[in-house]
Amino acid sequence: MPQRTSYAHGTPSWVDLATPDIDGSRDFYGALLGWRFERGTEQEGFYTMAYLGDAAAAGMMAISADNPMPPVWTSYVSVDDIETTVKLVEPAGGQVVQAPMDVLEYGRMAVLADPTGAVICLWQPGTHLGSGVVNEPGAFCWSELISPDVEKAAVFYGELFGWTTRTTAMGPGQSYTEFLLDGNSIAGGMAPPVPGMPAYWGVYFAVANTDSSLEQATAKGASVMMGPIDIPAGRFAVLRDPQGVVVSFIQLPG
Repeated sequence: MPQRTSYAHGTPSWVDLATPDIDGSRDFYGALLGWRFERGTEQEGFYTMAYLGDAAAAGMMAISADNPMPPVWTSYVSVDDIETTVKLVEPAGGQVVQAPMDVLEYGRMAVLADPTGAVICLWQPGTHLGSGVVNEPGAFCWSELISPDVEKAAVFYGELFGWTTRTTAMGPGQSYTEFLLDGNSIAGGMAPPVPGMPAYWGVYFAVANTDSSLEQATAKGASVMMGPIDIPAGRFAVLRDPQGVVVSFIQLPG
């Protein structure tokens, strides 16, 4: 269902990019994903909204060179009551990085880190529900936890969101975990491909053709970290964009 008008509690619902070069990021993602952009007001922190057609697809915000926040794509999980969810974080072994705060009339957000160190945000919608379009070329389609201890993280997310898991062997010593909400797969998790990598939540965008997108991305200054690779979910690749941010593209079946 590409068009979305609501998200159940515990569903990844939004992604945004912190970038040191917002003009460069707009140029890169706009060309690859077909986005148009609207820059917010000073009151809105000049937050930039990316649209696919008329639907909100993702956000962008500029970070200065002296900002300790690294350039990164961040995933948001929709919650019904952010205060109640935040109270579960520390007892479950996580850390509240940013307490709940109002984002004007758009909603309330909080930032947390799971017990393995991966950072993710909570979003209680106001006038902004999250992504208005998903799972089609140019839209957000998947969030994926890269962690040295997915099982430990899974217990944490189960406490917060009611997620359960389904793990599939991928080969000797390798497995992939799907996070399930009410029996539906809504995110994934796996061990880092290189030992010692810090835990993080990666973001996938759907594209019409992965190989063509890679060719276009590298021509615009991106580097390919992995792929393209065919998996049951589609043909995907992991890139580092021109600003150094890791992002994945996937050509979904059908």
